[in-house]
Amino acid sequence: MEREIIELFKRHLKLQGDLPLGDDAGAIRIGDEWLVATNDMLVRKTDVPDIMTPEQVGFKAVTMNVSDIAAMGARPVGFLFSLGVPKDIEMDYLEGVAEGIGKAIEFYEVPVLSADTNEADDLIIDGIALGRTRRLLTRSGAKPGDLVCVTGDIGRALAGFLVWRRGLDVPEKIRKRLYEKLLEPRARVPEGIELSGLANAAIDISDGLSKELHLLAKMSGVRIEVEAQKLPIRDEVRAVAGVLGLDPIEIALASGEEFELVFTIPKEVLEGANVNCTVIGRVLEGAGVYITINGKRQEMPVLGWEHLKGEAKGTYRVLFR
Repeated sequence: MEREIIELFKRHLKLQGDLPLGDDAGAIRIGDEWLVATNDMLVRKTDVPDIMTPEQVGFKAVTMNVSDIAAMGARPVGFLFSLGVPKDIEMDYLEGVAEGIGKAIEFYEVPVLSADTNEADDLIIDGIALGRTRRLLTRSGAKPGDLVCVTGDIGRALAGFLVWRRGLDVPEKIRKRLYEKLLEPRARVPEGIELSGLANAAIDISDGLSKELHLLAKMSGVRIEVEAQKLPIRDEVRAVAGVLGLDPIEIALASGEEFELVFTIPKEVLEGANVNCTVIGRVLEGAGVYITINGKRQEMPVLGWEHLKGEAKGTYRVLFR
């Protein structure tokens, strides 16, 4: 339903910026630079596990917006937000949210430019981030011959979500590493800025690696092939998968709100780039997304986070048994 709503509104929003809607952020050209703008909403009912502190809520509201700016290869230059507040909210909780937002804008070195507040049925933080860059990274620039790369590791956010949601008894060391990604993710701003002049395409992992790869392939008009054994999956994710009898590869493909960057880049360019990443596949002529597991190539299923599924905290479209 989320996709249908987006398409409905796009049919009526004919006047758009210099970069048409459909990327992590929009953009307009000002002189020899691009002004990049994005907005992303955090709603407590669907986006906040009950183990998340108010400080973590505030920090995440900034991170999810700044991450979109990073995915466009831009340097964040401003943050704005509107705050929807229910009547019964505790002021101590609100102060924690404010503290988290304050810590985040200092961490990302991005000033607050404006804010607004109003009454709402639930706590809502609707953020806007602005950025600047000379060269945009988009979802439509992947070229045959490019390598497909991802920053950091993937799977910990969903593995942590499953530990919390199912009340799993796991060692504290494992829980801490998983909750680090679930509750305190960080946007890849330096990497996005570095990739601006080097990569051909990029997207941040907000809804799951699988969904993001399918978007890259579709918007670029290319075929993407990924090697499962190359996916950067940590031992903590494999441990949770073992407890639940699940495939760690599936968890890694479906894990949302990782805020890692997936990008495509020529091999010779990557060799000179100052970006810590893992090469997970390649771009070819054709269409679709494929993954090779144990020597067998198959179509990659579209897995990941989906809003508006009639369930609190959203729904992971994943082949869990």
